[in-house]
Amino acid sequence: MPQHIAASDLRLTWPGAISTEMTDDRVMPWRIPYVERNLFAKELVEKAAMPAGVRIRFQSNTSSIEGFCNSFPERSQVDLLIDGGYVASAVTQNKTTFRFEDLGSATKTVELWLPQVGEFRFKGMNIDVSAELSEASTNASPKWITYGSSITHCSGADSPTTTWPAIVARTRGYDLTCLGFGGQCHLDPLIARVIRDREADLISLCLGINIYGGESLSPRTFGPGIIGFVKIVREKHPTTPIALLSPIFSPGREDTSNAVGFTLKQMREQVVMAVEKLRASGDENIYYIDGLNILSSDSEHLLPDDLHPDNEGYGVMAKNLLNLLPTV
Repeated sequence: MPQHIAASDLRLTWPGAISTEMTDDRVMPWRIPYVERNLFAKELVEKAAMPAGVRIRFQSNTSSIEGFCNSFPERSQVDLLIDGGYVASAVTQNKTTFRFEDLGSATKTVELWLPQVGEFRFKGMNIDVSAELSEASTNASPKWITYGSSITHCSGADSPTTTWPAIVARTRGYDLTCLGFGGQCHLDPLIARVIRDREADLISLCLGINIYGGESLSPRTFGPGIIGFVKIVREKHPTTPIALLSPIFSPGREDTSNAVGFTLKQMREQVVMAVEKLRASGDENIYYIDGLNILSSDSEHLLPDDLHPDNEGYGVMAKNLLNLLPTV
């Protein structure tokens, strides 16, 4: 008989999760404080229930892992990393189990990168009957929080480790917290508080495209909204590098005004102005990254719906951002 490890076993850690909802038989990771979820917009709560960038981390010498979870439609894969290296992916859509085999008998650090799309309730796992399991050593890597829209959530990526935040984090050796919320990047003050209250060595904020599409802020309120959001974060991160990213290229939106009179070109100008005002007020650790340097019109063929990159497009974003984001 295999050895069963309960979902709530304290030897398992959950990097990338803001909170975990634990019951006797399952753990659900959240990307907001789940006890306060009723304070957040319901549309954001739906996205925060998806564990983009969240990992289950432990150390073991098991040669196999069989994980148990809830069934959920339209859910992406679980990726297995051993000692930081990618090993395999397992399909989880409409499945209640996933399995990895032939992992060898050496003691290793295991990370299960959870689906970036779809809710995931972990119900424990089976390992070899005689295998040892312990908490992995504390991750001393620089901690990076990135906030954004579906283009940061990356539902179109093939698997959790092919999202641009995952590629950047793994390449630079960062401990990732991904706050990409599909359709829900509207400078919510509660998200600013989440970022403020979490340890961080680098923060990046990709702003504009949801505000353009949702018409949630106007030319009057977008710039002040950026500044207010950053000021909340600065309450506990006074000198942490913060990069503000403007929207990537999106055909049909560059010069087309939405219902509140905004174009993407104008939004980029507003982000630049917000950075300039913050720097003029004494913030020396605020940086601007032009979205057109992240993904430009030259990559239009990587935008199948004229908005969201495909898997290759997310790879291009990651390559460019590795050269653009501040290093820590």
